[in-house]
Amino acid sequence: MRSVWLALLFAGVGLGVGGVVGTVALAAQEFHPPPVRSAGERGTRLGLLGFGVRGGIDLSGNTQLVFGVALDAGNLVTSRFRLRPSGEIGVFNGVNSYVGSLEGLYRFTGEGQAATPYAGGGFSLVGHDRCGTDPDCPDVWLNVVVGVELHYRSTFNWLLEYHGMGGFRHNRLYAGLTTRRGN
Repeated sequence: MRSVWLALLFAGVGLGVGGVVGTVALAAQEFHPPPVRSAGERGTRLGLLGFGVRGGIDLSGNTQLVFGVALDAGNLVTSRFRLRPSGEIGVFNGVNSYVGSLEGLYRFTGEGQAATPYAGGGFSLVGHDRCGTDPDCPDVWLNVVVGVELHYRSTFNWLLEYHGMGGFRHNRLYAGLTTRRGN
């Protein structure tokens, strides 16, 4: 009889310890991760964060009508310094021209302002319809960009911009729409 009582005692202790261990194991599985803080104004962030369309004129020699698209490809170091690839086509008054650009733009104000002025620079790979017979084609131009975005709607801004290209031999004025970030 004594062996039966010892067996029951060990079984009861085993169940009790097992229940406590099971409860502790379940409690250990409840993990609450720490809150994640936003990087805020700092850090590099690359990706397709917006786009824009624009039209304008090239004021050099053969004044051309110019159409283009631009992508907001992210931030470098701070949210105010943007990376922007773009493509443009110039038509009418001479040979059609094609421009692919990569520019870095510094925005002088933060997001959500009524007007956001910016300036920057970059380079362009430039060609035209008769590029195969022109020894200077394609060409690489340095660009200077100055512009302003004006608040239009919660998801769009108006864009007014000047491009000095190829040592200021080509001066382009643009107007267009661009998406706003964070909406």
